[in-house]
Amino acid sequence: MCEDRGVSTPKTPASRRVGRPRAQERPAGGSEPRDEVLAAAAELFTTRGYTATSTRSIAERAGLRQASLYHYFDGKEAILAELLEGTVRPSLEVAAGLVSRTEASPEARLWALCQSDATLLCEGPHNLGALYLLPEVGTERFAAFHRLRSELKSCYTGLLATAAPGTELAPEELALRADLLFGLTESVILIRRADPDRDPGALARATADAALRVAGVAPRSLARLRREGQGLLAARS
Repeated sequence: MCEDRGVSTPKTPASRRVGRPRAQERPAGGSEPRDEVLAAAAELFTTRGYTATSTRSIAERAGLRQASLYHYFDGKEAILAELLEGTVRPSLEVAAGLVSRTEASPEARLWALCQSDATLLCEGPHNLGALYLLPEVGTERFAAFHRLRSELKSCYTGLLATAAPGTELAPEELALRADLLFGLTESVILIRRADPDRDPGALARATADAALRVAGVAPRSLARLRREGQGLLAARS
């Protein structure tokens, strides 16, 4: 079931309590303190490393006192979990919309999902997808993140199951191709880490094209399906 990676942060409830005094004043019109914590952690986790980053250093980068940080998050793992979940939620939203567009071909919808997902993973100043590889992410604390990723993968699988007309995949083959498709899309994380200056748009389009080849789409159909997929994404804008 598709429910609601680019980085997003949930809206802060209006009823949030007022925090302790800040270590320095926030400029008028700036981000909310909670979002500043997430932005500071994203920078430090991806540049300095998760283990080497302390809550004190995150608070200092965000312009907060360390005690104020704990008003918004109960520790470093909670911040990491929020960042990771924020890399999946936007793609789940796109996936849900594409799955419902049954008037469009599943191949075009699959192209659009892969292109959008890869773009979201390449967007933003920090390569948060690289944090997926942290050993800490395998613990129960990150169960919600893994659930969201599983829901996203199920959207890939559902579209793949009906893609490439005339090609009925056995369950084992479908599961294997879904793994390949999902892994192919997330491989942009490693490409971005090795080559930070790679054009995100070109990388996302190439990834989506390759995904359709994995799905069994004939090369002669690729240009047409790419245009159809681009149209689906443009309609969401």
